[in-house]
Amino acid sequence: MTGYGSLAEALDYAAGGSTGYNFYNGRGELYSVLPYSALRAEARALALRLHGLGLPRGSRVALVADTHPDFHRVFFACQYAGLVPVPLPAAVHLGGREAFVAHLRAMLIDCRAVAAFAPDSFVGFLEEAAADLALRVAGTLEAFKALPAADALPTPPRADDLAYLQYTSGSTRFPRGTMITQRAVLNNLASILCYGVQLRRDDRFLSWLPFYHDMGLVGLILAPVVSQRSVDYLGSRDFAMRPRLWLSLMTRNRATISFGPPFGYGLCARRLRDSDIEGFDLSSWRLAGVGAEMIRAGWLEQFAERLASAGFRREAFIACYGMAEVSLAVSFAPLSRGIEVDTVDAEHMAFHGKARPLSGGGRAARFVNCGRPLPDFRVEIRGADGRPLPERQCGVIHLQSPSVMEGYADNPEATRAALGADGWLNTGDIGYRVGEDLYLTGRAKDVLIIHGRNIWPQDLEYLAEQQPEVRAEDAAAFSIPAENDGELAVLVVQCREQDPFRQVALVNRLKQLIQSEFGIHCLIELVPLRTLPRTSSGKLSRSAARRDFLERNAGEDGIVALEARAGSLIATDD
Repeated sequence: MTGYGSLAEALDYAAGGSTGYNFYNGRGELYSVLPYSALRAEARALALRLHGLGLPRGSRVALVADTHPDFHRVFFACQYAGLVPVPLPAAVHLGGREAFVAHLRAMLIDCRAVAAFAPDSFVGFLEEAAADLALRVAGTLEAFKALPAADALPTPPRADDLAYLQYTSGSTRFPRGTMITQRAVLNNLASILCYGVQLRRDDRFLSWLPFYHDMGLVGLILAPVVSQRSVDYLGSRDFAMRPRLWLSLMTRNRATISFGPPFGYGLCARRLRDSDIEGFDLSSWRLAGVGAEMIRAGWLEQFAERLASAGFRREAFIACYGMAEVSLAVSFAPLSRGIEVDTVDAEHMAFHGKARPLSGGGRAARFVNCGRPLPDFRVEIRGADGRPLPERQCGVIHLQSPSVMEGYADNPEATRAALGADGWLNTGDIGYRVGEDLYLTGRAKDVLIIHGRNIWPQDLEYLAEQQPEVRAEDAAAFSIPAENDGELAVLVVQCREQDPFRQVALVNRLKQLIQSEFGIHCLIELVPLRTLPRTSSGKLSRSAARRDFLERNAGEDGIVALEARAGSLIATDD
């Protein structure tokens, strides 16, 4: 569908139409309209000033990716200037000011930024994070506009040039920047638009997803430009505060395509009042995409039931699977069929690694069909020996495609671990196939997924090990199912402190540290020494620790009570 050699060419084409970006505030008011024609003119003018810095081609420009039109201006200016934009998180609320500034500084250093942009609301954080770093310019759009302009733009980007650097959804301690070329992202976008969403002439996008996430950046910034379609934006924080605004804008603008992680749909369903639903008309919403984390059907079923009277069709749901390492998408479920669930024998899967359909009694596990891989993907489910596995056998998902990254920036060790010399990518995800359809069952690296965020267990364990009462390797972190198909973080700590008052103090201290550092609630359990299980080689086994924890506690008061002990996971609406 695209036929472009670069994202700059895509914007050149989009500028010939009447479509563009529209930005709404937390009251649902339209505060900025940025047609593609205006974006092209402003981006090219800004690119002259960037080029005037005399930076080597491919130099990296960090962008604090808040939901603001200036992000688009600087991102596309980098495209015309032959520079590589690097979207960085804009999420102060997740860990407080100090933690965010430290995280921002670490990423500026990691990506080797030579310049950095932030909108007005984040420029103070950027200036603090960039202190003493040798950046050529750091500040708001006005700081970039004040630069002297070059006489002409450089040669246009080539297909093999990097289009941007996209950080994966890891924690603050283990950031990895995926190197995505112009060819890779345009190839993926063409497949998504033609085969995944099967774009129509009258389609209109709407998004509240953060711009630093691959779905927000590629799916809801770049896809509208490539397809010359309009898109409406609501800030991620505004959505979290008032999720009903998402549905209000869908109603008002008659948007047809909007994506979100499962927790977003669940948040909407829980926070809506009956009086809110009466004012919605979602009959135009033909494609409600679901991705960005493990898909649990419960939240989606609840959403569809709550919004049926407003014209939402459960058949609009479409599950997809992807990751930043392949630009965005690997597979899409069929259109107009809704969420399809495979119910398997959980015990058989646990012991034999095979997703055998459940018949009769027994414990059930439900997995969502993420559909068939896009046409230019080769996908294999491989066992521990690296060989492809038969149908319904669980293994690590490997894939090959022109959309795959060049590697992790400045991280050859991580690149070698994920990307083979033959171009096959080890995704680190566990799944199985039924025919051509792909099902995900979990993450191979024990990542905790809390409210759509990936939390590395090592980071929680590290916080525990820094306490005087805890020694190295005396903590294990994992997640357990919680109410409403969510996940609850758990940290099990072998504690040498015997005084009960000091034990309580340790638990409270850890909860506060985790809340401050990661913005999540966590259940802390203190256990005697030598409780945590280890493998035959002496390594900590988180999966066995999780199993033991559930056996110790499920009979006592159940998972629901455990979640209550950790506190409310989502703030109430105003």
